[in-house]
Amino acid sequence: MAIHKRKFNPEDDLGFGTQPVMKNQPLIRQDGSINVKRRGLPFFNNANNYHKLITMSWEKFWLLVLSGYLVINTIFAFIYLFIGVQNLNGAEGTSTYQHFWDAFFFSAQTISTVGYGHISPRGMATNSVAALESMMGLLAFALATGLLYGRFSRPTAKIAYSENLLVSPYRENCRGLMFRLANLRRNTLIDLQIEIIFSYNEDVNGKKVRRFFPLELERKNVSILTLSWTVVHPLDDNSPLKDITPEDLKNNQASFAVLLKAFDDTFSQTVHSRTSYQFEHMVWDAKFKPSFDRDEDGRIVLDLSRINDYGMVEPFIRPQPVAKH
Repeated sequence: MAIHKRKFNPEDDLGFGTQPVMKNQPLIRQDGSINVKRRGLPFFNNANNYHKLITMSWEKFWLLVLSGYLVINTIFAFIYLFIGVQNLNGAEGTSTYQHFWDAFFFSAQTISTVGYGHISPRGMATNSVAALESMMGLLAFALATGLLYGRFSRPTAKIAYSENLLVSPYRENCRGLMFRLANLRRNTLIDLQIEIIFSYNEDVNGKKVRRFFPLELERKNVSILTLSWTVVHPLDDNSPLKDITPEDLKNNQASFAVLLKAFDDTFSQTVHSRTSYQFEHMVWDAKFKPSFDRDEDGRIVLDLSRINDYGMVEPFIRPQPVAKH
């Protein structure tokens, strides 16, 4: 095993304890989410409702809003049909199908408090249902507005990470473990701090345990992120990965967790970003290509589509020490 053994420090743990990685399941996925499956929660668990609505994808959020809107209006349309379509003044449908759509669009007007006046309720039962629906509509739209505002106002970091982790030439007669990142937004990130935690499975008395080691970086802090940032861990004599090989990483299910913290100048709040690289994401003897250029006026142009671009280089051969006579 080419990993230089160090004394285990419990403070380096990412919260997973000594649980080993099995069947190539990463502890942290590339999108930054934690790969832990939860069980034992009650079927109707309301503890995570707000978190799910705030953090789910926009596609799922709009699908949920649209589905809820259609379902509620359909339910009230059937209620109006049950009471009797004759209690809807202005309903001109002649068939059951047309009566349903009259009731459905009357419900849509009532729940949004638009009330065009083409159809109006008649009788105590129909007016009571319409009054209840309009009150529910006010509450539902207020809730949807709050969720929409919460999704927009929640400070988050949108960081583009390179798809691969490169083992590249670094300085003179050395190599470095490198990846690249850039800010996807036009906002300004200041006081950036980054940390890389290397972890692997180790056999201790016949039992697999997980070990975590923070890697020393060429630079851990950046005052302001203006262009792309190539994060480098020198594979020198102080690195536990100095003589690491692809086989070592694969056999021990090695991974690299990346933790980034920055201050968002727009929201005046601290934001976080996470990602991870597994052994299969590593490219050996490669070097990143420049991701920025200059226009005709001399202004720097950052091309985010080139953040993953790299080229292959000559395989690294570690110089042999000169024998002393």
